Amino acid sequence: MTEKTVTLNRKATHDYHILRTLEAGLSLTGTEIKSIRQGQVSIREAYVRPQGGEMWLVGAHIAHYPPASYRNHDPTRSRRLLLHRREVHELARELQSGGLTVVPLRLYLKNGRAKLEIALARGKKQYDKREAIAKREAERTMQRALRRRG
Repeated sequence: MTEKTVTLNRKATHDYHILRTLEAGLSLTGTEIKSIRQGQVSIREAYVRPQGGEMWLVGAHIAHYPPASYRNHDPTRSRRLLLHRREVHELARELQSGGLTVVPLRLYLKNGRAKLEIALARGKKQYDKREAIAKREAERTMQRALRRRG
């Protein structure tokens, strides 16, 4: 089983507390998967929302595939996520309870198929973000001191 990470959403771990993660497939067109294989994709501003008993990836940008000319796809269209019905219902129920959202964490290729790692998350407060930055800086300073010492 080969996995190749195409893109990560680093902003998600900074802005949200990750509660649970899931793997979802993506319903794509031919030019979209070719563009993903070239790494021409961004999920930074993307989010997942339920609609009509399905989950949809909204706001992801998959660039045009130049050799396709006029048969290209819309770069920012909503894309259906392939999840089990039970998973869709669980996520929709948890989203309706309030205060939670579903964010994409990473897009990767697994055995030639595009997969999306999504997470059920709760937004961080500003002081949580500052605390995480301060903790990271303290760890870096300690590592530098240890390197200089040794």
